[in-house]
Amino acid sequence: MGEKKKIIIDTDPGIDDAMAIFLALQSPELDVIGLTTIYGNVYTTLATRNALHLLEVAGRTDIPVSEGSHVTFTKGTKLRVADFVHGTDGLGNQNFPPPKSKPIELSAPEFLVQQANQYPGAVTVVALGPLTNIALAIELDPEFPKKIQQIVILGGAFAVNGNVNPAAEANIFGDPDAADMVFTSGADVLAIGLNVTHQVVLSAADREKLSQSKGKLAQYMCKILDIYYSYHLDAYGTDGVYLHDPTCLVAALDPSLLTYVEGVVRVQTAGITRGITIFDNTKKRFAEITEWTDKPSVKVAVTVDAPAVCNLLMDRLMNS
Repeated sequence: MGEKKKIIIDTDPGIDDAMAIFLALQSPELDVIGLTTIYGNVYTTLATRNALHLLEVAGRTDIPVSEGSHVTFTKGTKLRVADFVHGTDGLGNQNFPPPKSKPIELSAPEFLVQQANQYPGAVTVVALGPLTNIALAIELDPEFPKKIQQIVILGGAFAVNGNVNPAAEANIFGDPDAADMVFTSGADVLAIGLNVTHQVVLSAADREKLSQSKGKLAQYMCKILDIYYSYHLDAYGTDGVYLHDPTCLVAALDPSLLTYVEGVVRVQTAGITRGITIFDNTKKRFAEITEWTDKPSVKVAVTVDAPAVCNLLMDRLMNS
């Protein structure tokens, strides 16, 4: 095995965030050097509490947690929080006791910049929530996009409907200005959108298999999954849950399980399609100068080996 890949997980835990974090911690290929928190599934304060709690459950309180922004990049405070998907506590309404550990003093953007400077070209950021912290890190250090190895983004709905409204996916909708800044920053960006994550489903049978295993983290996940299954049955009529965050984590862990295309992505920041991600496949040479002209390309995932992602997740949870 080569050197472990250093990753920072920017997260809003969240039931599927919990799965992704556990998967990362159970992956010998990865060195998780920090968690940064953001609003999304819950407000930022609760995201921090949940991140600390999950590290305690996994016995990894050595990993620093840095609290992120409580407002959007443009200082918006009317945040969309998806507690109806994950429970009011973000973790299936289990009301776990508060964690004993505390976040570090550095804010998430400061921590991201510090780590990028400490390990230039070696840190991958796995962004599982709105992209506010990443945009603030770029504002803090305009060289940040060059210093980071890759930013793997869970976000966007490329050529499919969104999950907040027909146009927008939740993380991009959460802070479209930040998203547009990150997509056009020149960083090595890989976006994992709903077009891919909706192909990866943890079925009721998979859940049963998890519940019968002796894995500590598998048992914990089974405890918090009820509300997530209920939501999917209600919203999509499916007896399974979409593995959004774990699929994004797998893209950092084993990129060979996905294929992607390259082109420019812009995000609409106003109006009825606010939060929509528009991909330019760069096939046509437009005569006019447009808002896409001379912008850096990013990678957008288009296919995924769904059974392999599912098996990898289950295997590592069951062997915890």
